[in-house]
Amino acid sequence: MKKLFKGCLTLIGAFVVIGVIIAMISGDGDDTSSESNSSDQEQTQTETETEETETQQTNESSGDESADTDTEEQKEEPKEEESTDEPKEEPEEQEPEMTRAQENALGSAESYISTMAFSKEGLKTQLVDFEGYTEEQAEFAVNNIDVDWKEQAAKSAESYVSTMAFSKKGLKTQLVDFEEYTEEQAEFAVNNIDIDWKEQAVKSAESYLDTMNFSRDGLKTQLTDFEYFTDEQAEYAVDQVGL
Repeated sequence: MKKLFKGCLTLIGAFVVIGVIIAMISGDGDDTSSESNSSDQEQTQTETETEETETQQTNESSGDESADTDTEEQKEEPKEEESTDEPKEEPEEQEPEMTRAQENALGSAESYISTMAFSKEGLKTQLVDFEGYTEEQAEFAVNNIDVDWKEQAAKSAESYVSTMAFSKKGLKTQLVDFEEYTEEQAEFAVNNIDIDWKEQAVKSAESYLDTMNFSRDGLKTQLTDFEYFTDEQAEYAVDQVGL
């Protein structure tokens, strides 16, 4: 009986020891799990803080770059200075001073123009060939005289037709070849002179008949081929003179 009781005690003691060992093992596991969970939480918190720090540094870097960019743009854009200068008046153009010879040449040119019509080249020739001025002095005079050369051409045309008969083409040729007007000036003159070209053809026909005899066709040919009247004008003229 004693042996049985002693065996039971031994068995109970063994269970107790086993229970203690199991409890110790279980406690160690909980501690390890707790420590592991704690470590994971600390690692997660550390990573979160690291990401927040990197985000903050990135934002600060972007802010610094933006600030630098704004500063550079401000430096590149110079401030417009308000002009305090008053607008300056442009100096009046002064007429060039003339030499005594130039002044005399200009006076001679004005004197000629006041009495009769001249082209620019015709007046220059007059000053050089008949007044003895140099080419430079005469050139100065015709370039500085106040005159409308087209109007001069019209005056020359009127002077010609007041003394003898001309066709339109014949008068233009006279102004260009003998009076040295330009084509444009001569064209202006014959287009703006108040004249009846048919009557000019009649006067020319009468002038021919005063010096020699002509047939109707011969006189008509003379008027068209040598005086440059049109066929219509020449036909009108020979009719008017009775041929």
